[in-house]
Amino acid sequence: MDYFEKWLREDAVYIITDEERAVYEKLVAEEEKERFIEQFWSRRDPDPRTSENEFKTEHYRRIAYANERFSSGYPGWKSDRGKIYILHGPPAEIESHSSGENYHRPMTEGGGSTAVYPFEIWRYRHIEGLGNDIILEFVDSTLSGQYRLAVNPDEKDALLYSPARGPTRWQELGRNYRLMYSMRGDPFYRYKTYAFVQGAKEIKYDDLKRTVGVNIEFEDLPFQLRQDYFSLNADEILVPVTLQVDNRQLTFKLENGRHVARVAVYGVVTSLSNRVVAEFDHDLVTSFSPEQLQIGFLGTSSFQKILLLQRRQRYKLDFVVKDLNEGRVGVQRKAIIPAPYKAERLAASSLLLSPGIQVLDGVPNREEMFVIGDVKVLPNLRKTFDPRQSLCLYFQVYNADIDQETMKPHLSVAYQLLKNGEVLKVRPDPEGQSIQYSSDQRVVFIQSLSLAGLESGDYRIGVEVEDRLSGNHLQLAEDFTVRPFRAE
Repeated sequence: MDYFEKWLREDAVYIITDEERAVYEKLVAEEEKERFIEQFWSRRDPDPRTSENEFKTEHYRRIAYANERFSSGYPGWKSDRGKIYILHGPPAEIESHSSGENYHRPMTEGGGSTAVYPFEIWRYRHIEGLGNDIILEFVDSTLSGQYRLAVNPDEKDALLYSPARGPTRWQELGRNYRLMYSMRGDPFYRYKTYAFVQGAKEIKYDDLKRTVGVNIEFEDLPFQLRQDYFSLNADEILVPVTLQVDNRQLTFKLENGRHVARVAVYGVVTSLSNRVVAEFDHDLVTSFSPEQLQIGFLGTSSFQKILLLQRRQRYKLDFVVKDLNEGRVGVQRKAIIPAPYKAERLAASSLLLSPGIQVLDGVPNREEMFVIGDVKVLPNLRKTFDPRQSLCLYFQVYNADIDQETMKPHLSVAYQLLKNGEVLKVRPDPEGQSIQYSSDQRVVFIQSLSLAGLESGDYRIGVEVEDRLSGNHLQLAEDFTVRPFRAE
């Protein structure tokens, strides 16, 4: 790797912007690259009047420190601790714990004692764009010296899957501590922190990126695209963007005895002033055995990216997919318009319809598709269900009043199945039994409804929520279709 390649891939990889990278990669002459690098550091010089560029000096000091302190089988700058140190500097405090140590959990983690993997807690007084008093945990769960940035506080628990050993205080009392999260324990807050401090990945599908510039929409390869909205706080929202393409639209090639379809995905989110807010790409691979292929054609291939966006802004989403086996391309453009935040009003997220919802043991260690907090939900963008399937619902409710004695909301819910405006079935839930998680910021609902006995046709599922403490109401609804799935 030559000097200029090393500068881009190692020295500046965490701090160079997407726009700067795009310009740099177009440069050919070494003189142009040298001038770019000089200007790159000059733009970040906090005091151009001095002979020293303090930003550049501190940046390379951080890289050297990371390589010295955090190396473990690969350079320290590549490690999670190294990356955070280079981006945000030294924390105000580091708390280290050794392997097998008897760790007393705080009540926000359930209380009680357990043995732990080696882990470190880094405390930052302030991280720009994230806030004050930021706490990050790094866990060496492989005992290899490779500390990974943790999302879930349970990741350091060496006895997590040994029920007879190391129970939490809440488990001893027969209660679920996940319903007692503090702000830092809230899986949605931890997701935000993890996503923010990690930064963005490099984009490799430049040809799909250039397709966005054509500024048109076409369906040589048709696909479905949907964005949903989940409130994080008064200023920010999580926007899962889900792609589904019918498998019968894809080209399958035989590889090692299996039929394989390969799809390249590229997406970019820009502000109304055309500033790039988020950019991502992905390889979507679907494969079937010869015996599964005919049934596989009836299904879909899916991808999801969860975006962290500012609530008070509007955005433009451009999405490009390409069948790598045949070269067909599809392009769509959508607006992302978050709803305004009104603290005094009962509010809800999008209502997701899914054939199945899985509650995970905790927040995944890394970003995973279709996972919201600690629940895995694959939305059915077709909104077509076989009567042998269940209709699973996922949604969140915000601004519910909290009972000061129980520290829980008191919500009554009713689920209605309608056809042509006529109510066919009602499932009341006066005590909120379908609540999966609650805090002072959100209430998460999961409900499963049987479709057995329903004739083919179009239906609507309605949800009515009443806050019994404040008297506020809200309604949600989604249309869907019931149709038996048959292989042709």
